[in-house]
Amino acid sequence: MRYEDKQTAVLGAGLSGTAAALLLRSEGATVTVLDSADEKTLLKSTVEKLRAGGVSVICGPEAEKDSSAYDFVVLSPGIDPASTLARTFSSRNIETMGELELGWRSCGLPVVAITGTNGKTTTTELLAQMLNGCGQRTIACGNIGNPLSEVAREKQELDVLTVEVSSFQLETISTFRPSVSVWLNFAPDHLDRYPSVAEYRAAKLRIFDYQTADDVAIVNAMDSLPKIAPRMVTFSAYADHADFRLEGGAIVHEGKPVLRLAHTKLRGSHNIENLMATLAIGCARGLTFGEMVPPLCAYEPRPHRCEFVRELGGVVYINDSKATNLDAVEKALLTQNKPVVLIAGGKDKGFAFDPLKKLVGEKVRATILIGEMADRIAHDWRGATASEIAHSLADAVERAHALARAGEVVLFSPGTSSFDMFKSYADRGDQFRALVHALSP
Repeated sequence: MRYEDKQTAVLGAGLSGTAAALLLRSEGATVTVLDSADEKTLLKSTVEKLRAGGVSVICGPEAEKDSSAYDFVVLSPGIDPASTLARTFSSRNIETMGELELGWRSCGLPVVAITGTNGKTTTTELLAQMLNGCGQRTIACGNIGNPLSEVAREKQELDVLTVEVSSFQLETISTFRPSVSVWLNFAPDHLDRYPSVAEYRAAKLRIFDYQTADDVAIVNAMDSLPKIAPRMVTFSAYADHADFRLEGGAIVHEGKPVLRLAHTKLRGSHNIENLMATLAIGCARGLTFGEMVPPLCAYEPRPHRCEFVRELGGVVYINDSKATNLDAVEKALLTQNKPVVLIAGGKDKGFAFDPLKKLVGEKVRATILIGEMADRIAHDWRGATASEIAHSLADAVERAHALARAGEVVLFSPGTSSFDMFKSYADRGDQFRALVHALSP
């Protein structure tokens, strides 16, 4: 077995850390999982699953003091390399790899890796549905669904892996080489983890580091990238020079329409680009447009992405809880052609909201702000729109219901992450949907 008799530590007891620990254990390693959180705050079922699988678990302050000898350490993407727990090991010069790297080394399958500030999950789901519909067996995994290490351990009969990858996962790669890489877009984000936008971008650009001229990179034609080794295929809903472009309500390739947008269930320029990228990947995988179009047209958008919730009293309510950065809010606002009452705010991720001030002034009649960022957003958007601060999401929905007029849209597009008030963006969106359905005329 690959890691037989190796003494290994896995930092982080979340989904990725658990998957890495169980993969290492299945390949013969002695494994200890360390997490700075108190054991009472971790999922009991996770800790029990690890221990039942022969994995030791150390939690709380003891994890940060562990001085045991390890051959190497696996870092979960949710653990900041600058954290006390991570530095406990990096200061001892112990070899460190990320969970994505570990899974890649064990999977033995070609990988399509998709990154970008926005659109990763939709494109990953689109691609998985399209490939399976065309007879190429795959699953969506990585930063969506099961971690790559779990897929590697399960050893399913697959032809290719469709992997969503985040900047956190790419930080710690050392051999990860997708046969097809995808760069959807880039916008400032995660400045609570990265000291600068440049460092966040550098982490994402690592997706190309180990590709060669035999590989393919699908990239947004509007983004200026450094010189990379793989063959480039471009797409854009805005640039006429792209290999996949928009013309007359259709996606065009080599001067010919290949997908009529009216035949799909996705809307908005951002989703047009997600479709373009997916088609480009299919071409790189040897598929024809005739094969690819039917499964793409059948794709149903997932919840929390400009999801229609209900219409009440002539007001449309939209759940865009997946909008965890400014670029996502911008895209949501650009799709609206009616006056907007916007609910925004959440965890402070270290960036300002003033880049959206002009667009907010054009599209938004009133804003209702929640969470840690509420006061800062109100300051950044002063003069562009009327603002109110709500004490909870329930309070925000009630205020929006009172403010909105027939013919307007209540858009819940927070623009930042949810962890100041909710478990996840999905939990946040689910609560918004339930609150809207509870409203009375």
